[in-house]
Amino acid sequence: SQSLRFLPSHEGVPATGCFEEMREMREQPIDPQAEQEIINSIQEVYYSNDSFDMVQHELEKLPPELNLQELEEYRDKLKRQQAAVSKKVADLILEKQPSYVKELERVTSLQTNLQLAAVICTNARRQLSISKEDFTEASLGLLANQRRRHLLTGLLKSLRTIKTLSGSYLRFLFLVCVSLCLECQKAASTFKHYSCISELNSKLQDTLEQIEEQLDVALSKTCKHFDVSHYTRVQLAYTLLEKTQTAMDQLHMHFTQAIHNTVFQVVLGYVELCAGNADTKFQKMQYKDLCTHITQDSYVPCLSDLCKALWEVMLSYHRTMQWHEEQDKEEAPPTTVASEGSEMLEAAVDHSYVKKKLEHGLTRIWQEVQLKVKAYLLGTDMSNFKYDDFIVVLDVISRLMQVGEEFCGSKSELLQESIKRQSVNYFKNYHRTRLEELRMFLENETWELCPVKSNFNIAQLHEFKFMGQSRSPSVSPSRQVLSSQDQVLSSQDQEVLSLFQHFSQEGNPFERHIDNKDEETEDVLASNGYESDELEKCVYQDYDSDSDVPDELKQDYVDEQTGDVPLKSASRETLRSRKKSDYSLNKGSNAPILTNTTLNVIRLVGKYIQMMNILKPIAFDVIHCVSQLFDYYLYAVYTFFGRNDMYESSGPGLISSRLRTTLNRIQESLIQMSLGEGSASVHGGPGEDRKEKVPSPHLSQLVVLTASETLYGLAQRVVATESLVFLAEQFEFLQSHLDTMMPAAKKPFLQQFYSQTVSTASELRKPIYWVVAAKALDYEQMLLLMAGVKWDIREIMSQHNVYVDVLLKEFEEFNKRLGDVSRHVRVPLPVSNVLWEHCIRLANRTLVEGYGNVKKCSNEGRALMQLDFQQFLMKLEKLTDMRPIPDKDFVETYIKAYYLTENDMEQFIKNHREYSMKQLANLVNVCLGSHINKKARQKLLAAIDDIDRPKR
Repeated sequence: SQSLRFLPSHEGVPATGCFEEMREMREQPIDPQAEQEIINSIQEVYYSNDSFDMVQHELEKLPPELNLQELEEYRDKLKRQQAAVSKKVADLILEKQPSYVKELERVTSLQTNLQLAAVICTNARRQLSISKEDFTEASLGLLANQRRRHLLTGLLKSLRTIKTLSGSYLRFLFLVCVSLCLECQKAASTFKHYSCISELNSKLQDTLEQIEEQLDVALSKTCKHFDVSHYTRVQLAYTLLEKTQTAMDQLHMHFTQAIHNTVFQVVLGYVELCAGNADTKFQKMQYKDLCTHITQDSYVPCLSDLCKALWEVMLSYHRTMQWHEEQDKEEAPPTTVASEGSEMLEAAVDHSYVKKKLEHGLTRIWQEVQLKVKAYLLGTDMSNFKYDDFIVVLDVISRLMQVGEEFCGSKSELLQESIKRQSVNYFKNYHRTRLEELRMFLENETWELCPVKSNFNIAQLHEFKFMGQSRSPSVSPSRQVLSSQDQVLSSQDQEVLSLFQHFSQEGNPFERHIDNKDEETEDVLASNGYESDELEKCVYQDYDSDSDVPDELKQDYVDEQTGDVPLKSASRETLRSRKKSDYSLNKGSNAPILTNTTLNVIRLVGKYIQMMNILKPIAFDVIHCVSQLFDYYLYAVYTFFGRNDMYESSGPGLISSRLRTTLNRIQESLIQMSLGEGSASVHGGPGEDRKEKVPSPHLSQLVVLTASETLYGLAQRVVATESLVFLAEQFEFLQSHLDTMMPAAKKPFLQQFYSQTVSTASELRKPIYWVVAAKALDYEQMLLLMAGVKWDIREIMSQHNVYVDVLLKEFEEFNKRLGDVSRHVRVPLPVSNVLWEHCIRLANRTLVEGYGNVKKCSNEGRALMQLDFQQFLMKLEKLTDMRPIPDKDFVETYIKAYYLTENDMEQFIKNHREYSMKQLANLVNVCLGSHINKKARQKLLAAIDDIDRPKR
């Protein structure tokens, strides 16, 4: 085997070519004995180890002087040795070749069998694993767990018994230790003149000090989680040490420290969590500075956890007070034994001190709580919070103030002041954004009708659901939820459990708030939408349900006021009257007229009132902003549809002084006028004041107000104006609720808002519909036709002039177009009355203007004027139900003034300022020559000029 070292190194078994080479080497003839001698002549060093370097060895053997012949002889010798060794190795390998081949076949077969066995084992183990998991582990696992549970149950009972015995024993040893220490100290003080006793007394004193330290630690643990048995043992130990008063002093210090540590750890946890790193710089910050690092997303949950933790501390203090009150009740009445008098006196002093200390501590602890929460509230700018999040903050603080009131009767001035500051800041920013949104809504509003049922009211909206609940506005929503859900008393007993009574053993009022947050959000704080599909169906009506029923049948069988089917069919007069009193010809005849923007304003008012309900200190600010919502809506409607200087100047009394004052006030206080808008730009104010103002809205380009076939946008004007009236009605409905929330000193503002602004909404009908009336009839054509009539006739006519028929035809066309508009939008009776009144007044003034343009007129001509006017009145009364006809006397008086004498004419001029200078002067000039001379004419014209002079 050693001879194998001389063969070339091969990995694995030699290939077939190697065997052939060996076979050739073996076939070479050589004497076996000579071959063995050659092998024996190999030096032993060649057999030493594998690390032997043959080349180095041979080189070192070379002599200093080399001889070529000797080197060749020595080389031939080494070659013969190598050949002999190689032949020997080849012989050995060839001899073992059959065995090698046979063994190789066995190995190959074995390898195949092993692979098959491996597959079989893998499949078997997989099946076994499935069986184990499905049957063995499941079944036996259940049995084992049941057995373990049974054993653990027994062990738990044993451990509880041992714990009870151990605790009782330790408490027993502790109290015995305290008693023995006190007794030993008293005995040692008697014999303290002995040196050994003096040393013992010193050790006892050290022991008592250690006991007091441990008691102080035990006392501090009651500040967060009050345990009756634990606190009883601590107080008993302090009583044995005769340091009850000291314990009270320490207790208040521990409560103050507990409040500080608790709030710091809560806020620190949220700050580090939001920071997302292990930086310890926050741990070194002051609590006030730490509160400024709270993020907006974590603000509400951190506040909730903060209040939960503070509640635990206050509850512990409350239960501590209850424990002392119960102890005082359980104390036996004072005895009359003289020996016990001093002890009873000391006990009474201790009880009195403890009671006063605890009562005084209530205010101190609540003050500390307020300071901590105040620092948290003012540490973050909440002006950009979501509305729902801010409402939750208000509700949590409202609940906390309720806790403070029950805790020590405090009104929580610090909390009120801080939350008021945040609320005013938030609300101003919130209101500013809402006003901008309202401007956007108004500028994109096409003033289309938003169909609602006739019984629609704001109580159906989510934002006003709280109005339907019978609860006092002074109670917070969370308290109401608590009261309604958590009362355990009978309906006859009106007493409500306090928070400390209800959550004395378990639970947390602030946890309950969070649990009910979703419910509260749906109930009170919903941003928009309806509660259910049924409610939505109740609010929005389906106009297609009876679209195939003719309008006339609807009128015949549906009463407009009640919606009931009449007992008998209506007469033709009733139908005609109904048609003229209300131009609505569809089924929603009594449905309120409002737009999507109106609904948005109403919902926004509901949100404002919710915020006001929760926090009354900002009630005035909220109501002021509510009034601005109405102001802006009113101003927009007037700006879009009612402001037209051309017609406004010609319309007598279109805008009352009250309405004009209101519009001027709104423009100066709320509207941000751009430069170049006349004198109004002066009221823009400084930069700070401009922040409180909103740019004037602009009418959407989709609203067309110039088409005569639509009566100059009458449908849009009706929707806009009547939606404003509807909004004013809703404000009237809310007045009593707003009045209860308004501070007494600010109530005049609310009263003035209602009397000067809300009540003027209906007055906008006059200027808005005046624009329609001024364009609806062709008054210029009337003046041209009247100018062509000859009035200085000498005989009485029996036929009226053509211009009367033309004017009446204009009214008939107006009536028809008004009916066409009413098929799309209901035209309420007040609206149709205003339209008819305006048109009739303009027609009558046109008649007077035409009569005032007459150059010559006779008595018969005046009679013809009266005939024309009477014919006009007779036909007009058939078209409208308005009685009396507006400005009827205005025309008749002017016609009859022709017959007045000089003196009566002068008095007429002074008394009738409603006529223009031109009309009065024409009256005097026409009468010249008949019954007024030139001198009288000059006198009367001078009187007219005197009347006009003050105007100039």
